Amino acid sequence: MLNYLWGFMILIGVTYGALQGKMQAITEAILGSAKEGVALCITMLGVMALWCGVMEIAQKSGLIAWMARKMRPFLHFLFPRVPKDHPALEQISMNMISNFLGLGWAATPAGLKAMEALEELEEERRQGQGRQNAMPRGVASNEMCTFLILNISSLQLIPVNMIAYRSQYGSVNPTAIVGPAIVATAVSTAAAIVFCRWMDRK
Repeated sequence: MLNYLWGFMILIGVTYGALQGKMQAITEAILGSAKEGVALCITMLGVMALWCGVMEIAQKSGLIAWMARKMRPFLHFLFPRVPKDHPALEQISMNMISNFLGLGWAATPAGLKAMEALEELEEERRQGQGRQNAMPRGVASNEMCTFLILNISSLQLIPVNMIAYRSQYGSVNPTAIVGPAIVATAVSTAAAIVFCRWMDRK
């Protein structure tokens, strides 16, 4: 759907520019935007590579597992049906920590692995003793929905990606976004937690 939407917008823009006799300006804008896009991708690739590496080191050193244990009461409150030592909790912890530090791209691999682990848990329920409480195939479980909503709301302490964007485009004070980001994401995360617990009980 988005492909059609963007394609339509580009087509309308180019057509309007051609009718106004501004094809040279359109060509310059396309070339300039392409150059800017490549430069931004290179900048963000460096940021992503750095923090993905940091998170990988943290995971292999056992830091993530330690933090997951410390987060266990909170995670048990959010995901009461997930067993305490299930691998999904470590991946959820890693995703939440990455999001908390504002590393949205670094959080993606852990988020995908967490979803896979939650799906495997649901499959075990379908085949085991708890199959009466399992969701049908193709339907997301409560835990998967909760994790997705929390991942979208994601409380952020340091919005690294946003700071990098602002710095790339010449902001005088790239870190000015930190305060508003903390308030906005704290409110969205609190609303997400209340909604998920209410829906889970319902």
